[in-house]
Amino acid sequence: MKFFTFEYEGLEEIGILTKDGKKMIPIGEVQLSQEFFDMNDFIDTHEESDIEKLDKLWKGEKKADVSYDFDKVSVLSPIPLPLHDIICVGLNYKEHIPEAAAKLEDIKNEIPIDPIIFSKRARTASGEKAIIPLHSDITKQLDYEAELAVIIGKKISKVKKINVRDSIFGYTIMNDISARDLTIKHQQWTIGKGLDGAVVMGPCIVHKNYIDYPVKLNISSKINEELRQNSNTKNFIFDIDTLVSDISKGMTLEAGDIISTGTPSGVGMSFVPPKYLKDGDIVECEIEKIGILKNIVKG
Repeated sequence: MKFFTFEYEGLEEIGILTKDGKKMIPIGEVQLSQEFFDMNDFIDTHEESDIEKLDKLWKGEKKADVSYDFDKVSVLSPIPLPLHDIICVGLNYKEHIPEAAAKLEDIKNEIPIDPIIFSKRARTASGEKAIIPLHSDITKQLDYEAELAVIIGKKISKVKKINVRDSIFGYTIMNDISARDLTIKHQQWTIGKGLDGAVVMGPCIVHKNYIDYPVKLNISSKINEELRQNSNTKNFIFDIDTLVSDISKGMTLEAGDIISTGTPSGVGMSFVPPKYLKDGDIVECEIEKIGILKNIVKG
């Protein structure tokens, strides 16, 4: 079941896409336990019975009173206003380590002993078809990173690995846009990872009940239809149980928090010569069972 934030006739709503992919059912039109302000509110306050009711609509067992043609709505980021900055994981695929170490002076060409965790500024999040700003006045090395993002479903602290799946709401695609030269210039990742428009996610959140666990999903990226990244989340160095458990040991996570789990090899900086993003590029990040996050670069 896919959850969307969308706009219809000037109004922002949250909803689910029917199983045939043709209709968007606004959650506000379904008789659930309460009304929800936005996706963060839904994630935080929904009840298990709400998911069961929506599941019957998704399967076609019940008919919605109101629905919109999917091609008539504008899809936004599933969480346009993240609750906090994105919690990101670095070097979580073995094949990505040597290409990162070759370009970034602070990266060692070795498998990390513990997860590498950093924060990505997320004042807002862009979604499907949004423009990725090139920022050509300050960077010449803007890069793409297709990643699986985990959406936390409830407030947790010091969660054990065995209980991590229960704390998850669902999954989405993250394009962790990164300015490599700014990362080197400032000797840390905050600015290089935190430019305006550098948080791109969507097109939806797939509820955890519809993806097998542990998560083993094909993940890829294309630039102008050229395949660049191609892997599977089974190749994580640190799995989702480890990541969420480790992060929560000293940091309380809340419903709606986003953990981006790292990118596979094939990013722009890995090529000789490098293939950084340029004006007019079409970027497609795809993850099995979630969909395609497609954006254009402008600047």
